[in-house]
Formats: sequence, C-alpha cells, structure tokens
Amino acid sequence: MSFLSIQHIYKKYDKDNHALVDFSLEVEKGEIWSIVGESGSGKSTLLRIVAGLEIQDEGRVYINNHKILNPGEKLVPGYEEIQLIHQQHNLYPHSTVAENIGRPLLLFDKAYKEERVQLLLDLLNLTAHRDKLPRELSGGQQQKVAIGRALSIEPEVLLLDEPFSSLDNIQKRALIRELKLIFQELNVTVLLVTHDIDDAMTMTDKLCIIKSGEIVQMGSAQEVYEAPKDYYVAKLLTELNSLPYRQHEYIRPVDLVLHNAAGCIKGRIINSQYLIDHNLLTVAVDGASAYWTVEDRSRAFNQGGTVWLSWAADKVLQLPSGTAE
Repeated sequence: MSFLSIQHIYKKYDKDNHALVDFSLEVEKGEIWSIVGESGSGKSTLLRIVAGLEIQDEGRVYINNHKILNPGEKLVPGYEEIQLIHQQHNLYPHSTVAENIGRPLLLFDKAYKEERVQLLLDLLNLTAHRDKLPRELSGGQQQKVAIGRALSIEPEVLLLDEPFSSLDNIQKRALIRELKLIFQELNVTVLLVTHDIDDAMTMTDKLCIIKSGEIVQMGSAQEVYEAPKDYYVAKLLTELNSLPYRQHEYIRPVDLVLHNAAGCIKGRIINSQYLIDHNLLTVAVDGASAYWTVEDRSRAFNQGGTVWLSWAADKVLQLPSGTAE
C-alpha cells in the first residue's frame, strides 16, 4: 500500500447527483499530484473526504496504513496530520504574520514554537514581513502565510483546494514555483485540485483528470498530453481543431504549419488577436464546421487574408466522444 491510499470512494448527495464514482488513487510519500477537472467535478468533495471532514458512501482512505475516520466514525472530525487549505486565506486580521503562522502552536513548547515559526518564515521568504498584519500583504503573501500556518504543525499531507484562483498571473506563477520547491524540501505529500491546467502542470507532472466524479485519465503530464484518452482530456489541455471530413480527428493549434502559398488546406482569416508570443488567428477553414484557432508565431498573416495550413501526420489526434463533449 502506498503512503496515501484512496480506495474506491463513492459519494452522492441524491440519486441524480453523484459527486464521486469509484475514485481510487495511490500517492507515494513526498509526491505532488494535481487533480484537474471542471467546476462541479467532485474535486473539493474528494479533499474533504481525504481530510476526514466528510462522510463518503463507500470506500476508504489510508495514510501510512492508518485508516482515516470520517465524521460518522470520529467524535472530532479531522486530523492534524492532514491540512486542508482553501483559496480563502482565513487569516486572523489583527494578528501579525508570525502570530498567524504560530497560531496552531500555542500549546507547544515556546522554544520549539519560535524555532518552527522562524524556519517557515525563512522558507516562505516572509521574514521581512513577520510583524505585518494580513491587510498589509499582497494576495500571494497572504496565501503563503496560510500555507505556513498549515505547515507549522508538520503535517504529512497538504490538500490544496483551488488555492491560487484569486491571484493574478504574475503572483501565481512565482508562488507556485516557490511552493513546489518548499514542498519538495519538506518532503510533504500534496494533493492540489484545480480547474486550471497551467497551475497543475507548473506545480507537478503527475496529473489525475476527473470528470463528473470519475477518473478519466492519470499519469505524467507528458503522457496525458501526448496520448489523451478522449476528447474531454485533450480539450482540457489545449484548443482542438476538428479536421474536415474526418470523424473524431483533431489537430492542435501549436501543431499547425502556416504557408503563404498553396498547402494542405485553405483558410480565410476572420480575426487576428495580438498575444505576447504570437498572433492568435480565427480562421474559417474550407470544409470545417467551426472556426479554427491558429497560432501565427511569425506574425506574418493579417485579418481578411488567406492562409494555407499543413501538419505532420503523427500530430493528428484520434479521439472518441467528439465535439458532443
């Protein structure tokens, strides 16, 4: 059995609302997994069950071979060894950064508490802010304080529930990279749930794709990207263009080659949007039932013009379920 073993979890709120269906995942000590899915796919429910805060209908959760008891089996729900962190920071507004981080250690030895708080302040690059109040911090710094507070009692498992959704992209990218290194240094086991595939792939290369409470695919980011199981997984990772006259076959925008002269397929440029590293073209392609998304990295094509598109045969994705998804 792995360090964190989630075995055949079922949860439904009524006969037509299944939050989780036979969810199983094995996580080794120190691994970081991202569980990715659309809103309402059961991700947050899963974390609450793993934390021992919600009753599942079936299935068990074990940490280091010890069963996690749910509120129906345990008088006081939850475990200090498992810390659940939400996007809301829930900091004490009139306490300093150091006081917030040390709050769970009030009954611990004073010397240990001071040592642990200082360690976390250093790890999280918050030492210069130790005497500030939460309102004096940026959103990313507040999130680090919340994570520092969760880490103060040396948990074995951290559960992150959409923790970066309220942050801007600049704060988010820097924070995720920083936290990943900290989690690795502390050898803490992490489950991150998110609907943002970029957040997931920045934090870890271990992905679990979930849809309507069921696991669709899991594996490394490279495995999932290069061999998506179906249309839902592929569409979650990137835009897809449906090939004309070919059922369930798609090409990604990044895999298209653009030409000025006659190529594989002809298209009329409906719109050109300037982005940081390319122009994003909306193209009406001959025979296609919907507009294509095309990346023009040379910025050589203009709205109203014509573009010819080609691609390598091995880049074509053959995906079941199709656009009905």
